[in-house]
Amino acid sequence: MKLLIRLIPPFFVRLFARPYVAGDSLDLAMAAVNDLWQKRSLMATLDLLAEDIREQGQADENLRTYLRMVDAVAAWKGAGQEGRPTLSLKPSSYTIAPLQDGGDARGSFEAIAAIVDAAGKKGVQVTIDMESRHWTDFTLDALHKLWALGHRHIGCVLQTRMHRTEQDLAALPKGMRVRLVIGIYQEPAEFALVAKPAMKQRMLDYAARLLKAGHYVEFATHDEAAVRQFVEQVAPACGAGPDRFEVQMLYGVPREKLHADLRRRGIHCRLYVPFANSWSLAVQYLRRRLDEYPAMMWLVTKNLLRIG
Repeated sequence: MKLLIRLIPPFFVRLFARPYVAGDSLDLAMAAVNDLWQKRSLMATLDLLAEDIREQGQADENLRTYLRMVDAVAAWKGAGQEGRPTLSLKPSSYTIAPLQDGGDARGSFEAIAAIVDAAGKKGVQVTIDMESRHWTDFTLDALHKLWALGHRHIGCVLQTRMHRTEQDLAALPKGMRVRLVIGIYQEPAEFALVAKPAMKQRMLDYAARLLKAGHYVEFATHDEAAVRQFVEQVAPACGAGPDRFEVQMLYGVPREKLHADLRRRGIHCRLYVPFANSWSLAVQYLRRRLDEYPAMMWLVTKNLLRIG
């Protein structure tokens, strides 16, 4: 299957990617974000597709792009702070020595710190995303260092498939914003669950634990049953109103009826909106995702048919 995925012509990969990528420039991404808020009252998190880089010039350009993203979000003309976009970044975007290849991630923390510092000065929230298991310690260490420096505008991501997550969530600084996801990275059974139902149950259990500990929870899944169980049972049982959590999904995945229903209840919905500096980078991103998770090809095809 992986060989077949690598042989898919770029044109077809781009066809798959188009509904899920907001464009090949920051201007197009900001236009998409504004459209979501103005037309559907959906908030957004901007993410630059810039993983798995091999040249220092790419790392430098990723940093420059994120600093422009900070400025663009700070200048956003939406209706107050409620609809203001946030930013999400991946530590592997700023180093040519990735940890999964045995590198030391040199340059990554410094770049993240520069982005977080600039964002803090302009009131922009930043989430440091979670990648494969090779990055977990690095990412959590970076979060703790930045929190200790007073950066209360940062949030983290925890993956419920990982066995270590129970201990990781217990060690989070009190009050940190947490995006809870199943996680797309395929990990060996030694490190992670392999059964989706168990991952989803953990997601609900961990959401409850985080709410009770005083965290703001970003519940990120497309599973409608899980979303409804979270907002109708888990959050109320924890005494948490809509000011303590939000529901997140990916840009382009058709869940309009669910979004509308949640918004009628006063529950915030946010879409994770990726863009790239070129379509070639977007194609590389989706090809890597298909390589890591071949079943995604059928999910994408199904969603394309629904959109059509």
